[in-house]
This record gives sequence, C-alpha cells and structure tokens, in this order.
Amino acid sequence: MSERLPALSGRMYRRVDTASKLLGLAVVAAALEVGPMTAAGVTLAVIGATLATATVFIDSQ
Repeated sequence: MSERLPALSGRMYRRVDTASKLLGLAVVAAALEVGPMTAAGVTLAVIGATLATATVFIDSQ
C-alpha cells in the first residue's frame, strides 16, 4: 500500500514546479481581489500558498 511513485525527471520537475507556482500566484491574486479579510479571501490565500509550495514534496531525480 505504501508503494512510492517513480521520481520525476529534471525537465518534468521544472515544468510541474513552474506550473504550480504560477497557479498558486494566480489564486493568491484572486484572494486579494476578493478581499484578504473575508473568509473566501483567506481560504483562497491558503490554497494559493499551498499550491505554490507543493513541489517541495515531490521527488526529483
């Protein structure tokens, strides 16, 4: 059950890393547009920050 997935190649890792950072940035921008002090804004900001740092947990070769 705890089988590890194969590691990403360097090229694919960079693509996934860049895409997740850009998507995270877009979600944080949406949070600022909604209003950072609203519940929706805080939720979007947390999701955006999570997406922007998601590739830290992906193994690369």
